[in-house]
Amino acid sequence: MDISAMNSSMTHNVNDAGTGQAGSLSALLERLASQDGRVQELQTRLTAARAVGPENGGEGEGAKAAFIESVLRGAGITDIVHVDAPDDRVPGGLRPNLIATLPGNSARALWLFAHMDVVPAGDPGLWRTDPWQVVRDGDLLTGRGVEDNQQSLVSMLLLAEGLKALDITPELTLRLVFMSDEECGNSRGLDHVLQSRPDLFPAGDLYIVPDGGSPSGSDILVAEKSLYWLKFTVTGSQCHASTPDKGRNALVAASAAILALDGLNREFPLQDGLFEPARSTFTPTRHELNVDGVNIMPGRDVFWLDSRLVPGVEPEAVRDRAAALASAAAAEHGCTVEVEEAMLQRASKTDPQAPVVLALSRALAEEGVTPRLIGIGGGTVAALLRRAGLPACVWSTIQECCHEPNERSSISATLRDARVFARLLAEVRQ
Repeated sequence: MDISAMNSSMTHNVNDAGTGQAGSLSALLERLASQDGRVQELQTRLTAARAVGPENGGEGEGAKAAFIESVLRGAGITDIVHVDAPDDRVPGGLRPNLIATLPGNSARALWLFAHMDVVPAGDPGLWRTDPWQVVRDGDLLTGRGVEDNQQSLVSMLLLAEGLKALDITPELTLRLVFMSDEECGNSRGLDHVLQSRPDLFPAGDLYIVPDGGSPSGSDILVAEKSLYWLKFTVTGSQCHASTPDKGRNALVAASAAILALDGLNREFPLQDGLFEPARSTFTPTRHELNVDGVNIMPGRDVFWLDSRLVPGVEPEAVRDRAAALASAAAAEHGCTVEVEEAMLQRASKTDPQAPVVLALSRALAEEGVTPRLIGIGGGTVAALLRRAGLPACVWSTIQECCHEPNERSSISATLRDARVFARLLAEVRQ
């Protein structure tokens, strides 16, 4: 990709739009560079909302969504559409999904997506600070959710506030989507929105999901592996732990099954250099409570497998081989295994020459960043957009510490990402 040519093209476009637009962009970029205090303020409020989904023992995104909407309305943004999803497990019975619109000179829109839910804090002993209270150390903020996905959420809010404060009408219309349920499957988040209101999403718009990236900000993510979760239920026979010969230990059988599943790496060796790692991955993760007492030998044990499959590896083939490997291992201990599909999001890819990829590449070049196109193993809602026929890419400048204890986010990266979004709004190419 010829970066010098992109720089020249972008300058030409801005000049063609007139000095008024160029001046507005300059003023907006200057304002965005000076909002470090506002970043900390917004992050503090968003983190305190504790938007953990009900699957993880939380009350959902209601309080967080209410705060976001108050920020938008406080800035003078009134075009806010709710596409909420019913969920009787949370207070109020709804999982909120908001779409805020700031009109531009063109009906063609730049769409930015951020999810409001966060994962639980995990073991509090691994945190140096209270995970729900943001702590600042120089350029970095620490707290649960500050990177995933609040950094980009804050960039989006800063951009909206800047446009309204400076009374700027951008070249492109800006549409900001704030979603629920990203961490637990999207059925009450963007998947619900796309199913309920497909009319809101024109094919010719630019779709960017700032929910992945790299510390340098150079990586544009254009492809994703299949995200595939399997649940394994191992059944034996419960008895007192002092008389183990009377039963069949499901925990021991499950342990053998987990070790046997390592064979999936040998059976599915296909690699794709767009991804890192280039291979499919098969990772045992969650283990559910089996018995309540140490003196009880479990007759039932449940564990989960998280698989990320490169394009060309069929999930159904993985399921069949996983079931065979686990069942054979458990049978040696007198137990049986039931395998259930818990989640499947198939691999997806955006054409590297799609307008959204080229436009984002030009905006990055304006910020002095050389773009690099890659694929990822982590799942994002970009896959849902691609499934709907909407070319989308994933990009942001992040520390890559999501879901970790002591999760952190860079203030300067938050501000620079907002400036990149501002440059995209000046995009006049079709």
